[in-house]
Amino acid sequence: MDTKPVPFIPPHPSPRTEPPSRLEVIRTVMRNPLELWGEVSYREPHITAKFLNEKTLIINHPELIRHVLVDNAKNYQMARIRQLILKPILREGLLTAEGEIWKRSRKAMAPVFTPRHIHGFANMMRERTQTFSERYRNNPGIYDISHDMTALTFEILALTLFSDEVVTEGVNFATDVDELLSTMGAVDPLDLLKAPEWLPRIRRMRGRKVLEKFRNVVRNTMNARREKIKNAPHDVQNDFLTLLLNAERPDGLSANEIEDNLITFIGAGHETTARALGWTLYLLAKAPHERRLVEEEIQNVLQDNPSPVDWLELMPKTRAVFEEAMRLYPPAPSINREAIEPEIFTFKSGDQVEIEKGTTALVMPWTLHRNRLLWENPNAFIPSRFWPENRSKIDKYQYLPFGAGPRICIGATFALQEAVIALALLLNEFRFDATPSLSPWPVQKLTVQPQNGLPMQVSLRT
Repeated sequence: MDTKPVPFIPPHPSPRTEPPSRLEVIRTVMRNPLELWGEVSYREPHITAKFLNEKTLIINHPELIRHVLVDNAKNYQMARIRQLILKPILREGLLTAEGEIWKRSRKAMAPVFTPRHIHGFANMMRERTQTFSERYRNNPGIYDISHDMTALTFEILALTLFSDEVVTEGVNFATDVDELLSTMGAVDPLDLLKAPEWLPRIRRMRGRKVLEKFRNVVRNTMNARREKIKNAPHDVQNDFLTLLLNAERPDGLSANEIEDNLITFIGAGHETTARALGWTLYLLAKAPHERRLVEEEIQNVLQDNPSPVDWLELMPKTRAVFEEAMRLYPPAPSINREAIEPEIFTFKSGDQVEIEKGTTALVMPWTLHRNRLLWENPNAFIPSRFWPENRSKIDKYQYLPFGAGPRICIGATFALQEAVIALALLLNEFRFDATPSLSPWPVQKLTVQPQNGLPMQVSLRT
């Protein structure tokens, strides 16, 4: 019995011990930005560095993170390099819009993501996961779990927010999302050099076809719902899609802004949850002791058949494994801001840091979640960090899977509820085991993805 097992340490890039050359920086960022960061990034509260002749402040200290993302967020705009990568995909969607456009979009969407409304999705999430699970029930075997979790979370999104009325003819969703992120979501050397947007990015040009496919999905979905509102108003669901279409007016959202926000949710909104679910199942497969604790918790809760609305509260260990997976493999590994005006920040200790105008402020969950000043045994999979009795030890600004401040992920509660429901149903019925050769390498393509997927053996639990 592994009563006191050695914690599993999953694959991750080793910190650099020597600073890279400029050419090596460009090559590494194009290949996998997670491999760029040096030893100092994992053990210092903040680092000031030159990155391609630009001043960059890497922030790992909760006090400074709170200042930049919350207390003085008005002085920090989206960093230009981030916008150069994301804007071609999402345009004026919620993740990339700023100023009044962002405020209008956030206000329009807020009613859907209240706790009461999200609780109303719980039974749908259970229903869709049960239906999705039939593929494993009817045909146990080896599946790419990374691919499957993308498909599952999209199906949940389509049911809960779009009443199953996303027009997806001709779309292989999980495959197309992967291609979109691998092409349009990749860093280009011209982005690093902050070249004008009109200069073509070669790698991104390959992704235009799949991006246009997604845009057509959105336009067709919008047009179909408009027709339904016009011709059969009593049959129209009052869902996320209807809410946005009803916000189309001079003082609300434009048609283009609605399209951009739907692209954001259909193309990327579910992606973070999908990746975290895949990593969670992999980590549990490599940590049988932790998996056993979770399986026992799920079995004990489900035998009383409570409403899925309550599962998030009733299954703290299940929630903890998901949160620990997001710590080790944060779905959004970097948060990029740029200082509008110079300032000097003073820590409680009295130390100060000067932030010049135009400085890129990098809050990187990837290094923050593994910083040795903040976490004990930071590279190990230890879900008990997030058990209720231990949560108070974690500062609010040392763990940022959903960001922080005004731009915190609007779907955070939705994602947590969805994840616990999906994990509870999958782990209660199936056993997910790593194939012998599986040692997934984390790669940053907007989200943290397993290179070459997560092929895993799925079998019925006995």
